[in-house]
Amino acid sequence: MNKNSPLTRRDFLKTSAALSAVVAAPSSGSFAAGSDKVRIALIGCGDRGTGAANDCMEGTTGVDLVAVADLFSDRVEKCLEEVRKKYTDRVKVTEDTTFLGFEAYRQIMAMKDVDVVMLATPPAFRPTMVAAAVEAGKHLFMEKPGAVDPVGVRSLMKSAGLAAQKQLSIVIGTQQRYQGQYLEVMKRIHGGEMGRIVGGQAYWNWGFTDWHYQKRQPGWSDLEWQIRCWPYFTWLSGDHIVEQHLHNMDILNWAIGSHPVSCIGLGGRQARTSPDYGNIYDHFTVEFEYAGGVRVMSMSSQIKGSVVRIGERVVGSKGASWTTRQEGYVQGEKPYKYEGKVWSGMVEEHAALIKSVREGKPINECARLAESTMTVILGRLAAYTGLQVRWDWVMANSQLDLMPKKLEFGPMPVAPVAIPGQEELI
Repeated sequence: MNKNSPLTRRDFLKTSAALSAVVAAPSSGSFAAGSDKVRIALIGCGDRGTGAANDCMEGTTGVDLVAVADLFSDRVEKCLEEVRKKYTDRVKVTEDTTFLGFEAYRQIMAMKDVDVVMLATPPAFRPTMVAAAVEAGKHLFMEKPGAVDPVGVRSLMKSAGLAAQKQLSIVIGTQQRYQGQYLEVMKRIHGGEMGRIVGGQAYWNWGFTDWHYQKRQPGWSDLEWQIRCWPYFTWLSGDHIVEQHLHNMDILNWAIGSHPVSCIGLGGRQARTSPDYGNIYDHFTVEFEYAGGVRVMSMSSQIKGSVVRIGERVVGSKGASWTTRQEGYVQGEKPYKYEGKVWSGMVEEHAALIKSVREGKPINECARLAESTMTVILGRLAAYTGLQVRWDWVMANSQLDLMPKKLEFGPMPVAPVAIPGQEELI
């Protein structure tokens, strides 16, 4: 093992032995018969994974966390410490069900006493892990986005189909779909109260620059630094238009009822130019065109000191709506303002998943996530290349696969920042 690897020889021997003990036993694919107990495992123990575990515990009863996996032992320790503060009796993770390394997810999938797997790793790893979970018969909660490239999206679509055949639940961390104001406004959009949808705008303009930034520490290899600082590398996050702005474009797709057919876009890197910030852009503007000539203007940025606007506007022939995580209203012939309770949706999505598992009524949001993920990948490709990018061509022909051929802790050069007009569409 490389000297920069976070795995010790003891870790390696422990995880290898654990895998040998369970790999021969197929997954049950459902929670224990005759019991309401649901056993969950977490893969990816950073801030989002820790938050997801807490959200799941908060919204449910009879759910135990029984296994965890990550690349880094310090992440595991911090995660378990945080979850145990509130849910001590429901954390059943032991030394033998704690796994480290690039193959640790396989050990989780091989555990027959795991019913639900939660995926909160950097997005680059998601298509492979989703495929493995579905193959093993596990129900899933996974964070968005579902992939960072077209190859990953196609894998996700395949997993969605197989999960449907196996009657598995896959719930996604697009929490706005579980918020009251979004549900009520969308009910009015789809009920025709705004007339025919003619366009819209989507925004994730954020006045932050250092989100999840970690200063490189002595002893970190190139790969360890990139994974620990994953939002700043396109191969890991898809760039912030994919990782963050997916939320907003998922809402526009929901309102319009389809995905875009093409887009053009601009973007760049002007405020955040240091190599310490990887190779992603700090701003994007993309125009998405949908069937029937419907156009959506999209803006996303991570620039400190710039205007903050996060929300979605849908324009119809009889009115327009505005939604954020705090409010929702419709203006026009049939005005409406949401005045109910506002909640995050992050607890409700987990409660819905566990309920579906217990009742045997699967919720499968995987294909929808694949479409929303491809939507924002399309936007990134348009901005990176300077070209008009068409959905059908990318879905059918693009062989873009950003995952490195080999993952090991050691040297790994950072790809150059994309320059429009010089990047090829592949």
